[in-house]
Amino acid sequence: MTPAPPPSLTLPEELLLLALDPGRGRPVVSRTSLRYGLAGAALADLAAAGRITPEGGGRFSVASPLPLHDPVLDGVLAALPGPAKGGRGIRARRWVHGAGRTVQELCLDRLVERGAVRRRTGRALGLFPYARFPVGPVDLTGPARSRFKAAADAHIPDPRSRLLGALASATGLDAKLLPGRALRPLRRELRRLAKEEWTAHAVRQAIQQDRNAAAS
Repeated sequence: MTPAPPPSLTLPEELLLLALDPGRGRPVVSRTSLRYGLAGAALADLAAAGRITPEGGGRFSVASPLPLHDPVLDGVLAALPGPAKGGRGIRARRWVHGAGRTVQELCLDRLVERGAVRRRTGRALGLFPYARFPVGPVDLTGPARSRFKAAADAHIPDPRSRLLGALASATGLDAKLLPGRALRPLRRELRRLAKEEWTAHAVRQAIQQDRNAAAS
């Protein structure tokens, strides 16, 4: 059976732990793609908690503003806009595209507070500020990786691991976590899930929007 995650570890936090190189403290995938993935993961958690509701046409609405007593998810919930003009819901792709950096900072602050990562800052060439987040004294990265591997070995058996796998696929993290020819069928299954799960699909759309803009 797949080990259950700690109740206080949100889906975006777990995705971020999987995406950070433990020693170097840098993402192993595109920073922008990861931010979109974290935003999508936050939406998935809020939907599972009944705080938002998916609508047709790639939109969602806030179903309840009541806090969840989690600093990451409550921060995201408080920042969600109201319905668009005409009462239409929030476009998921657009929100993911704009909120990724905010969600990432909420997750990093929380993981630093918990001791799961350490914040190291500096300046490249003495000019350009940067931050790194190597693993901290409280090991949450190892258990997160063990859970993901156990879920992969069991062919992604539960809803949370399917969400995590779909988001990993949408951001390109699946190729890092599940390398090699033997795992190619599982990566294909995760790509299918990333198209079907609306939060992961919004992440895919946001990433494709950036690619289209760069190509033009």
